[in-house]
Amino acid sequence: MNSLDDLRHVLSRIDGRGYKAYKDIQGEYDGGWARIYIDHVQGDPFAAPSKIRVRVDHSVSKIPPDLYHTRVRAVALRDFLARMVHRSITQIAQGHRGIGKSGLMTIDAGGQEILERTAVALTQDWVEARLEVGLPASGRTVLGKQAEAMLLKEIPSIIQRSLFWERLPHQACRTHVDYAENYEAIRKELDAHGLVAFVADGSRLPRKSGNSTQPLAEEQVRSFQSPRSLRVTLPVPHPVQQCGQLTHALVGLGIPRGITLIVGGGYHGKSTLLQALQHGVYPHVPGDGREYVVTAPDAVKIRAEDGRTVANVNISGFISHLPQRQSTVAFSTGNASGSTSQAASILEALEMGSTALLMDEDTSATNFLVRDARMQALVSKDYEPITPFLDRVRELYQELGVSTIMVMGGCGDYFDVADVVILLKEFIPENVSNEAKAIMRRQVSNRIVEASGSFPSLISRMPSANSVNSSRGRRDVNIAVRGPGTLDFGAETIDLRGVEQLVDESQTRAVAYAIHRIVQRYLTGTTTLREAIQTLHEELDEKSLDVLDPFWGQGRHPGNFARPRMHDISAVFNRLRMMHCRQVNEPKTAVGQEQA
Repeated sequence: MNSLDDLRHVLSRIDGRGYKAYKDIQGEYDGGWARIYIDHVQGDPFAAPSKIRVRVDHSVSKIPPDLYHTRVRAVALRDFLARMVHRSITQIAQGHRGIGKSGLMTIDAGGQEILERTAVALTQDWVEARLEVGLPASGRTVLGKQAEAMLLKEIPSIIQRSLFWERLPHQACRTHVDYAENYEAIRKELDAHGLVAFVADGSRLPRKSGNSTQPLAEEQVRSFQSPRSLRVTLPVPHPVQQCGQLTHALVGLGIPRGITLIVGGGYHGKSTLLQALQHGVYPHVPGDGREYVVTAPDAVKIRAEDGRTVANVNISGFISHLPQRQSTVAFSTGNASGSTSQAASILEALEMGSTALLMDEDTSATNFLVRDARMQALVSKDYEPITPFLDRVRELYQELGVSTIMVMGGCGDYFDVADVVILLKEFIPENVSNEAKAIMRRQVSNRIVEASGSFPSLISRMPSANSVNSSRGRRDVNIAVRGPGTLDFGAETIDLRGVEQLVDESQTRAVAYAIHRIVQRYLTGTTTLREAIQTLHEELDEKSLDVLDPFWGQGRHPGNFARPRMHDISAVFNRLRMMHCRQVNEPKTAVGQEQA
């Protein structure tokens, strides 16, 4: 292995030469206190930045082993360290030094969620930061002195501030890790208490704006307070401040299994609470306000998505006898309506084993949610193919064990099927279940239940590996992420705005490469989608997210992945227009095609 003096000599030698001379610095360098790996050197100042890793042995870092002795703690520690590297970059790195990406330095540090990331790697022996660096150039000429300042002065200073225990904020680090472990402990308590979600008293749920994940300032928010009748107390392993007291047991709202309605006037916090619950499948950073909003890990947010693709899904439990006798037992379309897209999303979630659905009437198809008595009187069921969710939601819970949490502001017919009704007034919840039942008895709906027969058995699907192609032109793997809501995969551009629980573009990137790996390794023609994704997740547990990168070990480090859930990988699979699949024991009848 070369020394840092060797790197300094190379940079001096190539100073002023053409940009491709930077290729000479690729390799490994031992600085004594750390090892620097220059894995990939960009070929152009406007190209994707160079990939650099810096590895520090724990004999040097001195990070206490108790911070990473379990998987949960190690994930949270890595998340924290990536944020420390990012903060140090902003404080130390000088930024642009020439044209294009010259002088830029980044690490994938994430947002409000604590996620398993590849930006920082950690073993029992060492810790490693993975950076992207724009090597400086004037025109297309190497700026050797500026590169030397970046690689031999700035990066060492950044790493020493970020990965050396003596330079880290000890209490903030421990709090970050302990909060993640508390979150995981609460998640494990949900089943034992018959809950699908928990919201701790004192939580601050509102965000700064509709397009921000940052919390409102504390003085602008009414802290969450649970109604006494739904209040539960759950133990946590590490003490936490709640309502001014240090405690080992958090008090808050426990949302039980079954059907829960969240009701209230406009702007009183209904959707804010649901959004906190949908993001409660992940732990959050201290200070976020939603640190102890914990939702069942397999909860899936369902919404209408006009125009999405659907591939061979049995939606007959919700939609049947379409015009021209089109079958909905194995339903496909390239242009789903609001109701068919919502029905398909529910069945796809159930196919993956989800036990909780989250829905908001504001993002749902009205005709999918309900048909009231007056509409039933005017439009005969003989001419209405949709069985409203209202007439299936109770059956989904009783027969399949699938709970539903639903925001509902305009349809009291759901009182007939709800187990719990939570009313929000100025962001404070009240349990009005008894009042809702009394209204139901006084004001009879008179609508007719339209479900015909039992909900059909769930049918698994087997994707065809040959149908999913990530290549485009000369590129064997064409994957690009444009924010968490848009993905280029092969020749397709996929709109993922409807997959609301993908919260980070690094998750979206990981999903795309997960699909590529599943297609390459796990789809055999007889493998179901759920089996293939489950096998991949077991591999990620055993190894790491690094395996998703097909170029790892071939000149680049996989420093920009964040762990997605199985359900989100499935959701993206299901939005690939190229994907073909067949049902297990698929019937011989033709696949129905929805009319545009």
